[in-house]
Amino acid sequence: MKKCGMPHRLGHGVFGAGAMVVALAVHVTGAFAQGVGPVTIGRLQYDGGGDWYANPSSLPNLLAAVRERTGIATSEREVPVRPSDPSLRDFPFLYMTGHGNVRFSDDERLALRRYLLAGGFLHADDNYGMDESFRREMARIFPEKELIELPTDHPVFHSLYEFPDGLPKIHEHDGAPPQAFGIFHQGRLIVIYTYETDLGDGWEDPDVHEDLPEIREDALRMGVNIFVFAMAQGVRTS
Repeated sequence: MKKCGMPHRLGHGVFGAGAMVVALAVHVTGAFAQGVGPVTIGRLQYDGGGDWYANPSSLPNLLAAVRERTGIATSEREVPVRPSDPSLRDFPFLYMTGHGNVRFSDDERLALRRYLLAGGFLHADDNYGMDESFRREMARIFPEKELIELPTDHPVFHSLYEFPDGLPKIHEHDGAPPQAFGIFHQGRLIVIYTYETDLGDGWEDPDVHEDLPEIREDALRMGVNIFVFAMAQGVRTS
């Protein structure tokens, strides 16, 4: 497992040099239903009692990091959205987190399935406690697919910053190694699930968890990688 704080190189893998990644990502944003304005992240709301709203400063900080490090025009804040909301298709990138139970209705499961198969992208980040219910819901949404652990050579670990050993460890919790899982459709990654890392905690304001600067930097770099990867693989919600 990579030691936090080790230096990272800009990626030169499947997407080419960092400048090309940025150019491609900026180009791709023009294809989204959000139009020509700043792109943002949809924070996915869900029922079941889990705190879908956890880590309130995390996504504004991630959006700022994307904007400052890539030149992609991003909004300052995320937008809460439910799976059944007609505006769901306006968001190229959904994010969900929480500590507790996740539950979607049948209609919400169908809406999420349609969104993801049509070109949407979901990053689910376990904030310690949603693993069992999230896996249950994904199995109901995609009974024909599996969550597959991503190998360390997957492009998401090399899209802008290099993570040669895969997902960084941000918070200890049970002390288990961090894992990244994915659901694929026609070769495209449509869901990434980050487990036993808690990236969202690392994105929060520095005084919230008092993480070391290098730990927080690892979290932000991995978050930027995921966002850039999602843009560059041609995600569309139309």
